[in-house]
Amino acid sequence: ESDDEALSALKRVMVDLEFGAEAGKEVVIEERLTGPEASVLAFCDGKSYSIMPAAQDHKRAYDNDMGPNTGGMGAYAPAPVYTADLQAIVEEQVIKRTVDAAAKEGYPFVGVLYAGMMLTPTGPKTLEFNCRFGDPETQVLLPLLDSDLFDIMTACADGNLSASGEIKFKSGSASTVVAASGGYPLSYEKGKEIAGVS
Repeated sequence: ESDDEALSALKRVMVDLEFGAEAGKEVVIEERLTGPEASVLAFCDGKSYSIMPAAQDHKRAYDNDMGPNTGGMGAYAPAPVYTADLQAIVEEQVIKRTVDAAAKEGYPFVGVLYAGMMLTPTGPKTLEFNCRFGDPETQVLLPLLDSDLFDIMTACADGNLSASGEIKFKSGSASTVVAASGGYPLSYEKGKEIAGVS
């Protein structure tokens, strides 16, 4: 959030080698993006796709979006910040273009395409792509899926997504929360038992 935090992060990576000697050799500094994030996943068969409801995960370890970054402390779907207008833009400019370009280049993408989006004041920006379900997003998307996942993935693998029929999602919402030891994701006690959950 500040120059001091940026300098501290660079020191940890490049001087203290927090992520190892190789990871600290080079750093790329890019535009600072602000706004909420949304994860947009799509089933793909190499030439067509079907987009799932957008999800949001929470990366910071502490309440109120504070603390160190994590792999995800929880998620919910659908994401209220992801409007129909944003969906139209992301579908046309990100998902469709990616699926079409991969096929055109001779590398048709088959599986689940994950686009990590930053919803900036100037429009959505792609932060990352993954070729898999995301975690913890999957924990909120699959409970909403109202079609057979096996049929969908088989149709993707067969290059004929439409063979799975209309892909449906329930009209409700889903959420998940991660329980972690104090100190996570830095130094923390491991092997603790979780009790009282039924």
